[in-house]
Amino acid sequence: MAGILILTLGSRGDVQPYVALASALARRGHVVTLSAGQGFSDLVTDQVNYVPMSIDIENLLHDPEMQAAMHGLSSKIKAFRTSRAMMQQQLDEMWDITQQIRPDAIIYHPKAFLAPYLARALGIVAIPSFLQPAFQPSREFPNPLLEFREIGPRSNRLFGAAMLRLMRFGHGALLKGWFPRHADVSRAPVLDVLSGYHPGKHTPPRLYAHSACLVPKPADWGAQDHVTGDWHEPAPQTWSPPGHLEAFLDAGPPPVYVGFGSMPAPNSAQITDTVLAALKRTGQRAVLSVGWGGLQARDNTDTTHFLQQAPHDWLFPRCRAVVHHGGAGTTHGGLRHGRPSLVCPHFGDQSFWGRRVAAIGAGPDPMPVRSLTIGSMTQALQKLEDDSFAEAAGAVARCMAREAGPATAAALVECALKA
Repeated sequence: MAGILILTLGSRGDVQPYVALASALARRGHVVTLSAGQGFSDLVTDQVNYVPMSIDIENLLHDPEMQAAMHGLSSKIKAFRTSRAMMQQQLDEMWDITQQIRPDAIIYHPKAFLAPYLARALGIVAIPSFLQPAFQPSREFPNPLLEFREIGPRSNRLFGAAMLRLMRFGHGALLKGWFPRHADVSRAPVLDVLSGYHPGKHTPPRLYAHSACLVPKPADWGAQDHVTGDWHEPAPQTWSPPGHLEAFLDAGPPPVYVGFGSMPAPNSAQITDTVLAALKRTGQRAVLSVGWGGLQARDNTDTTHFLQQAPHDWLFPRCRAVVHHGGAGTTHGGLRHGRPSLVCPHFGDQSFWGRRVAAIGAGPDPMPVRSLTIGSMTQALQKLEDDSFAEAAGAVARCMAREAGPATAAALVECALKA
């Protein structure tokens, strides 16, 4: 039995997979502590200790400067500069939590890039983990964070490597300001923060929490890179839907799900109007998830029903198709239940997942939120009714059913602890 600390930062999609991994490790007898931002205590089971950091991601995402950073490199650089103090505080809190917990191993999201140095200071293992195949360059696809379409094998790898150099430069700039205030954590020799740390000089595994049915492991990745399958937990049996939702679902054929997760939008009223108008044109029923502000709640009707949120594993099997922003978790959730998907990306890796859905035939080409019109949304909703999309999504669901993401990842963690 080992004490394991999991460090992650971000929106619900950056936290929920780690809850699944934490639960899998706890079931194997380990003492697991999960640390993330504010507002996620409802996700964590009694098996796992939850120690929140002070950052409130939901409030941060509603900041106009942070919303601008989602679109354009210059805005990202500006946001990085103005948020340095906040990032330094997050690093401080990670160190404080690590000292408090004194774990035997740390599993970390790339936003918790201080973890290898913390592990070295304690003489323990640090295991990197990723929700997107974006942290090792490959000839087989462009880096998902660059929002590029296919640019050829050589360029895929070159631009992917350049992206990682830029990322490491940003990490280094933040660490340069942090180490002078923490003499008890050694900066030298410099570590590759995306490769982890092992006190026995072994190579830690690098865990990729996505499905090989959607993105197989590239041939040019190393033996330490493991595509485990996505990390998810079934909807808790204690969760019960509100009566008005059940009544809506029972009142007609399965609806389309529409939701943009943790992606607030400054033009959410316009997006909501566009979606509702397209649904009216197609005559389709829909459940619309407000989330953190991607859509605005409106009065429910006989054909449209708004809700704050509901567990995807409960709701998606009751829907005919899913329309979403293309977060890794929602993408996998829709396909796991064999539902054809329309991805409407905002930024980052969401376009990549949308292209992957289209490439396997489980949905039409992605349609960015910024280019949504009533006409384009109407056409896309009509396309989703094509049986070929449902057939392809069903095939992927059967493939994904053979994966055991959290259990596979937990076994790899245990191997690293024994090395």
